[in-house]
Amino acid sequence: MNARFENFTTSILKIYKLIQKIKLREMESFGLRAIHVMCVSYLEENRDGLTAGELVRLTLEDKAAISRALGTLRDDGYIEYITRSYNSKARLTDKGVDLARRIDERMSLAVDDVGEGFSQNDTETMYRLLGKITERLESYYDRLQAD
Repeated sequence: MNARFENFTTSILKIYKLIQKIKLREMESFGLRAIHVMCVSYLEENRDGLTAGELVRLTLEDKAAISRALGTLRDDGYIEYITRSYNSKARLTDKGVDLARRIDERMSLAVDDVGEGFSQNDTETMYRLLGKITERLESYYDRLQAD
């Protein structure tokens, strides 16, 4: 097998799994799970609310997982639905805004800790390269789908 491929995929997978573990650990004190981090974060960015489908596209999670996450957030008083219709938008309550602020503080600490020792240039280069890798992988996948 191609060592470059193995190194790349193993590194990306390990990063993903560690991020999930960190999110899970950080959410334990709130009685929530890792998936709630991104839901709350995106709802904070979109104060007019988001539908479950929009959260699915943004988080890359499956619809059932997002539906369960939204149910938990609603039951715990962190979100409310704007209307009671199918495909209604969810938005943060005041309690949810406070949760989002606390999550953001924890995420900032984690990002700062992980970025310790990296220059601004290193950080900008990393994000630029990750963006390019994502674009190239999407393009490659689209070509595979077309065949």
